[in-house]
Amino acid sequence: MELWFTEYQTPAIGFSCKSTSTLRTEKTAFQDLAVIETEQFGRMLLLDGMVMTTEKDEFIYHEMISLVACNSHPNPENVLIIGGGDGGTLREVVRHPAVKQGTLVEIDERVVQAARDFFPSISCALDHVKSKVLIEDGIKYVQENENCYDIVIVDSTDPVGPAIELFSKSFYANVYKLLRDDGMLVVQSDSPYYHPEVVRMAFNGIKDIFPLTKLYLANIPTYPSGLWSFTIGSKKHDPEQPCHTHQQGCRYYTNKLHEAAFQLPVLVKQIIGNGE
Repeated sequence: MELWFTEYQTPAIGFSCKSTSTLRTEKTAFQDLAVIETEQFGRMLLLDGMVMTTEKDEFIYHEMISLVACNSHPNPENVLIIGGGDGGTLREVVRHPAVKQGTLVEIDERVVQAARDFFPSISCALDHVKSKVLIEDGIKYVQENENCYDIVIVDSTDPVGPAIELFSKSFYANVYKLLRDDGMLVVQSDSPYYHPEVVRMAFNGIKDIFPLTKLYLANIPTYPSGLWSFTIGSKKHDPEQPCHTHQQGCRYYTNKLHEAAFQLPVLVKQIIGNGE
């Protein structure tokens, strides 16, 4: 008997994977968590029925949400990650030679534990000498700190439930205060094909706060439509211009791809109000 997992990416579209086993299911204090084994993508972490990460394609998302900012900031010594309890973004951050400390703030400790138990190649940096892991509410953490980070990365779920606050203008304003004078904010901003309203919300919210705001793209097979967007707000430095050449160990990111990722199709430009 064949078993298939389906993520309904819109009411009319589903993404299905053949599953060989279920490794964990639980209801945490915040969400439904599952880990399954799939034939195509290996182990897969699901939160509330949505694909968060997989063994086979995780490197694309984690390299691109991390290294564009880390390589375009001249001195990214202290980096804060909100969410990202699987540890993949933290892994890429602390691997960067200019980073002195990567701080991960994850609200759900069961996500961190599942990553430790089932995704060792993703969670391998949780105990790195440059890593600091806090089980706290990231929104509250941002509100209570100021002027102490060079880069903030919001590695969040989609804007539903409690995560909606991570896409609000008030949250971006608090991140602005949290950043040093030349700091950068990076967020995952969803699929231009299936969720243009989320792309627009994130981009415009950040643009209202930061003097320089840009959007870039990556191709991630297990995320809705495969085409995924990231929005970056900067107080000073142009994120299109890398000043570090770090790409050692990368399987997707390169310095040339860094610059190319900002070359947007017309349909994406139109979403963010920069159509041709």
